Amino acid sequence: MLNPRRALIAAAFILTVFFLISRSHNSESASTSEPKDAEAEALSAANAQQRAAPPPPPQKPMIDMSGMSTYDKLAYAYEYDIESKFPAYIWQTWRKTPSEGDFEFREQEASWSIEHPGFIHEVITDSVADTLLQLLYGSIPEVLEAYHALPLPVLKADLFRYLILYARGGIYSDIDTYAIRSALEWIPPQIPKETVGLVIGIEADPDRPDWADWYSRRIQFCQWTIQSKPGHPVLRDIISRITNQTLEMKKSGKLSAFQGNRVVDLTGPAVWTDTIMDYFNDERYFDMENSKGRIDYRNFTGMETSKRVGDVVVLPITSFSPGVGQMGAKDYDDPMAFVKHDFEGTWKPESERHIGEIVQELGEGQGEAPKEQ
Repeated sequence: MLNPRRALIAAAFILTVFFLISRSHNSESASTSEPKDAEAEALSAANAQQRAAPPPPPQKPMIDMSGMSTYDKLAYAYEYDIESKFPAYIWQTWRKTPSEGDFEFREQEASWSIEHPGFIHEVITDSVADTLLQLLYGSIPEVLEAYHALPLPVLKADLFRYLILYARGGIYSDIDTYAIRSALEWIPPQIPKETVGLVIGIEADPDRPDWADWYSRRIQFCQWTIQSKPGHPVLRDIISRITNQTLEMKKSGKLSAFQGNRVVDLTGPAVWTDTIMDYFNDERYFDMENSKGRIDYRNFTGMETSKRVGDVVVLPITSFSPGVGQMGAKDYDDPMAFVKHDFEGTWKPESERHIGEIVQELGEGQGEAPKEQ
């Protein structure tokens, strides 16, 4: 039987137990509610961020390209974004890779990696080129057909440089070239890089009456070194030209009789120069109505510093042809000297190698310029 003392103790015990149970329950509720509140806040923040972010670009629709021209197919496959960065790629081609012990151009190849740390530098062999182009241009079969139909290695090497730059961008340079200065210095600092899509150099500026006896064009742009952003219209145009002309020659049976002395016109510096000049005067890209006149060799002859035309930076002859000792080209230590070309003529038979150097030595003594090979 409870007496007042025992009743008081029992009441105190019950109140204590009730207090402890109540406190434990509140603590458990608080601990479970905090993650729920945090989770809700995280979801709310994510939703707000999603609403603030721009929507992703729409997926490119699949279309039937069978009725399109080669030019339009190329434009659809690789769009041109001038505001993008120049891709940090260096592309070169040769029948061997630098990992092989008898690779002949170790010093030249290494100079590009030394001057461009952080760039991806690839030396592409013929077999790798075939696989790579199949991957990049499988949707444009006539381009692949033209590439494989070209009868000479030099023709394929020329077309490959345009194809790889159009699809991937970066720098192409012949395997017998040295990088004197980084490509980061090629564009003058006062020209914003987001306004430039193509960097080219002058190969020849023969200011003499008989220039046509020695060169294909009065001003000739070199294509042994080119820097480009993917999808540039000049590359699109020259790929279309070479593809269409090659397939026409193949159809007419003229391709099998193709002569090596016509390389400059089908894939080399002649057609490259013509394509660039046509681009400079194309009303699709330039305001020709308010232009001061047609752009031609007069706009570039004798230039000693870089010149910008639209989204193209043209470098003087010293930049990619220093040390040739003629046509205004300065020496290798000039601030505008960026690339040294050894003019090995690697695609020619051994008996014709170095012929440019021999003619140049004769020309220096006789007042003659070396004939374009």
